[in-house]
Amino acid sequence: MTDAESAYRAIRRDGVLQVSRPDTEWLSTGWNGGRCTADCAYNVSVPEGWERTDLDAYVNERLERAGFEPTAADSTGPALLTGVDIDDARGARCGPVTAYATAGVSNPAALPMEPGADTDSDEAVGDTVETELEPGRGTVNVIVGTTRALAPGALANLIAVVAEAKAATLLSETGFPGTTTDAVVVGHDPAGQPADFSGSGTAVGAATRACVRDAVRASLRAHYTDTEMTPPASVADATYGVSTDACAEVFRPPLADEAVEPEY
Repeated sequence: MTDAESAYRAIRRDGVLQVSRPDTEWLSTGWNGGRCTADCAYNVSVPEGWERTDLDAYVNERLERAGFEPTAADSTGPALLTGVDIDDARGARCGPVTAYATAGVSNPAALPMEPGADTDSDEAVGDTVETELEPGRGTVNVIVGTTRALAPGALANLIAVVAEAKAATLLSETGFPGTTTDAVVVGHDPAGQPADFSGSGTAVGAATRACVRDAVRASLRAHYTDTEMTPPASVADATYGVSTDACAEVFRPPLADEAVEPEY
């Protein structure tokens, strides 16, 4: 069986994207994140003005309403939430990797390389945390699956590979590296061909970068084509968004004989 024949399949129904492959081990950065083994992962589009906080119950309701098997939620498969219409989801496949993305940037998160010198860092950090809780019609969610069996560290590293590719694509397309609510799910087949590493120079890593780039770009274009919406030109122009203008203190780690024991 080829990689394409055994790839991660997806179905869109009633605002829910289901990505499926039996006995997949998933690692998620979403609200119910962490590692789990399940047949499916989900991306759920929420309506404008959505304010539910009982996320587990809400996801279960949405899966049932969409006609997916009720037991799917009980298997603790990861679920992401987005303000982007699931009709704008796009997939990409390359070798042993398949990626699905929904992308909108109404809530951009800018990271200026020359932050304002007069910005109070404590206030800036506080404003950022508070703003992240505001609803928005954005979020960039990516679900990636590989038919390879990744070592534990390689599966974790795949999160970094996805995030890097997502940020590079968004910077090129929108000028922002991400939004305030982005999330990633990666999955692998524990029974597949073993792969100890997933960095950008590996087959899995390179394929992941290509898939994420092309899926995110395609979803962005679908989201902003034939609508009155346009990507914001700046954080100030966005409905929601943050700019991390705080400056951190940079220091050089001391040599062993220079280290001072911490006081507790």
